[in-house]
Amino acid sequence: MTIAAPSIRKGRKFDQVLEGARTVFMRDGFEGASVDDIAREAGVSKATLYSYFPDKRLLFMEVAKSECRRQADAALQVIDFSAPPEVVLTAAATRMVAFFMSDFGIRVYRICVAESDRFPELGHEFYHSGPLLVRQRLADYMRSAVAQGTLVIDDLNLAADQFAELCKANIHGQLMFGVKSCCAPRDVDRTIKGAVEMFMARYGTKG
Repeated sequence: MTIAAPSIRKGRKFDQVLEGARTVFMRDGFEGASVDDIAREAGVSKATLYSYFPDKRLLFMEVAKSECRRQADAALQVIDFSAPPEVVLTAAATRMVAFFMSDFGIRVYRICVAESDRFPELGHEFYHSGPLLVRQRLADYMRSAVAQGTLVIDDLNLAADQFAELCKANIHGQLMFGVKSCCAPRDVDRTIKGAVEMFMARYGTKG
């Protein structure tokens, strides 16, 4: 028999709970965050918190999804999509690298991987609100660049995924496996510059 996964519900203090949880998760991480601390930070009772989120993993996931959407929306506001592709892609890469280098980005990735067997919905939801959202936003930009004649791309989704992976080179793996806790600015710049140059060598218009 399949047991239905717990679900969240929204109410008057939903955003209040979410903001309090974000503060605690960012400060203490997933394991260190207690329901008592989250309720106290949000200014609600534990009963109210549990009425919205019956499982701490669901609360963490909602915080992660909201943060991914916030980052994506912020990027749309500051990136000048009318600029040449090298400028747009450099700006996009800078935002992406900053997110997955952040303490929150590292923690949410590790939690999703660690909990994927027991709670597959966690990874599924994170993928759709994180990596898939990035792919969609990049593909939308690339589609307009193709229409303007500044990029030549047949498979937009593949190209978007390739660019996202190029931005992780020499950084993401070391962070995930704890080889180092952060990267020197020159290493970050080197990775971003290399990602943009390689992408443009493949998809940029020639001549």
